[in-house]
Amino acid sequence: MVIIKKLTLKYFLLLFCCTFLFCCNAIEIFEINKTIPGHAWKSDVDVKGSFTVKDTVSKYDMYVLLRHTDAYKYNNIWLNIGLQYPGEKMEYKQVNLTLGNDRNGWEGTGMDDIWYVKKKLNKTPFSFQQAGQYYFSISNIMRDDPLLHVMSVGLSVQKSAFVE
Repeated sequence: MVIIKKLTLKYFLLLFCCTFLFCCNAIEIFEINKTIPGHAWKSDVDVKGSFTVKDTVSKYDMYVLLRHTDAYKYNNIWLNIGLQYPGEKMEYKQVNLTLGNDRNGWEGTGMDDIWYVKKKLNKTPFSFQQAGQYYFSISNIMRDDPLLHVMSVGLSVQKSAFVE
């Protein structure tokens, strides 16, 4: 009886670990980071790219990826983010992303004076309505031109780890 309980506990722990590893990891279908030359992001320079969606059933999350130095002088960044669905026109949305605050410092992960932030753009996971090639564009709409101390900007699209 004790041997059966030990085996059952071992199998339960193994099953739990496998389930945790496979269910909680998001699967990236796309990620791109573009370096900003001289760490000075001009307002007329868009970070652009495209990705292909084949699975229209799964739920997805979309993230902006940003790397900046400790010398970046704002606690936020305003971005104009465009997404173009297959056969459609580019649709833009202005987004204000918080990067930190005076009390707690920078968000994200840092090493020395470089900070990396991954900010989710959608509140709930969503499905792409059609398969095909999607295009995106990210530009900064801050008052400073160029916007100093921004090292790289990118986009990540991942299958959501959580199903509603």
